[in-house]
Amino acid sequence: MTFAALGVPSSLAQILEQQGITTPTPIQAATLPDSLAGRDVLGRGRTGSGKTYAFLLPLVARLDKSKLPAMPRKPRALILAPTRELVGQIHASLAPLAKAAGLSTVVIYGGVGQGPQTTALKKGVDVVIACPGRLEDLMGQGYADLSAIEVTILDEADHMADLGFLPGVRRIMDKTPRNGQRMLFSATLDKAIDVLVKRFLTDPATHEADSAQSPVGTMHHHVLHLSREQRVPVLVDLTSAPGRTVVFTRTKYGAKALARQLNKSGVPSVELHGNLSQNARTRNMEAFHAGTATTLVATDIAARGIHVDDVALVVHADPPVEHKAYLHRSGRTARAGAEGTVITLMTDEQQRDVRDLTRLAGIKPTTTKVNGPGHPVLEQLAPGERTLVPGGLVVDVPVSTGGGRSTGGNAQRKRARRTGQTNGQSRRGNPTTYTSESGSAPAGGGQRRRSGGGQGSAGGQGGQASGGGQGGGGNRRRRGGQGGQSGASAPRSGGHSASSFSRGR
Repeated sequence: MTFAALGVPSSLAQILEQQGITTPTPIQAATLPDSLAGRDVLGRGRTGSGKTYAFLLPLVARLDKSKLPAMPRKPRALILAPTRELVGQIHASLAPLAKAAGLSTVVIYGGVGQGPQTTALKKGVDVVIACPGRLEDLMGQGYADLSAIEVTILDEADHMADLGFLPGVRRIMDKTPRNGQRMLFSATLDKAIDVLVKRFLTDPATHEADSAQSPVGTMHHHVLHLSREQRVPVLVDLTSAPGRTVVFTRTKYGAKALARQLNKSGVPSVELHGNLSQNARTRNMEAFHAGTATTLVATDIAARGIHVDDVALVVHADPPVEHKAYLHRSGRTARAGAEGTVITLMTDEQQRDVRDLTRLAGIKPTTTKVNGPGHPVLEQLAPGERTLVPGGLVVDVPVSTGGGRSTGGNAQRKRARRTGQTNGQSRRGNPTTYTSESGSAPAGGGQRRRSGGGQGSAGGQGGQASGGGQGGGGNRRRRGGQGGQSGASAPRSGGHSASSFSRGR
């Protein structure tokens, strides 16, 4: 089967071929004949199954065929997606196809200034790729009129339902023409999705391929049964192996704390969660894509739609609450037929939860009891020589998470690899404490600044790490203070300072 045989225009098929994409995936082969014919389509397929091209190809083909001009404030096609990262990724896939067809595009989401978005809309664009919240804002301000929409697409509809976006989605969809083509793609179908289907799709062609309930054959699942205090040392062992790794936590606080711990231990890591400004999220994803950071520590915001080539390992540092989240998280690896390994860390008190989780997910993982880094199974799951970079990844970020830079000659900026309040209670749930074998003191509550005096140790102003000393303050070198050294050294010597992050969602 080829794209041309499914009815994809040759000009678009050539664009795919230039990217090495020559064989349609099952969800593409199933839906393209109907979507290219103009029918409404309901498609179900797991993340990584190729849904993006399944709707982009018919969208571009239809707009190119109709040859209507882009009018000010009146886009011709709309793609709705639940997260900024997914919007950006869809846009990256669309760009070469749109260029070949002479179509203009704009991305719309919050967390950044709306100026460039409103300018593009006023000028006139063919395709809008948007998160529902910001799009509704711009519609309310009169910048976007959806009365000329020819094609509407909902991607990751179930995730939009999980995030509470469906009321906004319904209000947006109500503003699109009833006679336009509509396509809805989702990894799972439930009652919330049925409401959208019945309200907005007309006699849809329904196709299912690679559903979220069917595990990928090339994905290998493992559970590591270990003590609570060994989780960070084992994570450092796994993530310091060659290749890219995605580590999932349940909370934003947990992602931030764990990324900091990995960096201190020498694993170049970045975080991805909802508390980051859009600029920080974009910068961190670029670092992970480029390989500057080898590990991405994320909440479930990254479980949907985020594609990074060659992610060989996914680790559930906190087992997810539900099996759907497990499958979507795990879908960051073993994409497009590649091999991948998924590891869940499990403590004694989590055994029942993990057993129920894997049963509902339809998988039978291999469970191994490990007593810390250096266990033979860790080398098998993440083969290769372990490499640690002193200090991990050091990135300057604004003190504020609002995205704007501080102004003035004495603007203070803190590093992404910073010492924060790691030993306090989280906002929600009970804390999970990660302690070092060496029993070093917890990191303090203060924030280390790029300039100024005070303590030079990695413990910050609130407490001293075990290796610390008072330090030289002031002008710290990039890889540590001039006076004191951080107590967080390489994992083999057990230098993990105590931290805690929430087990709650």
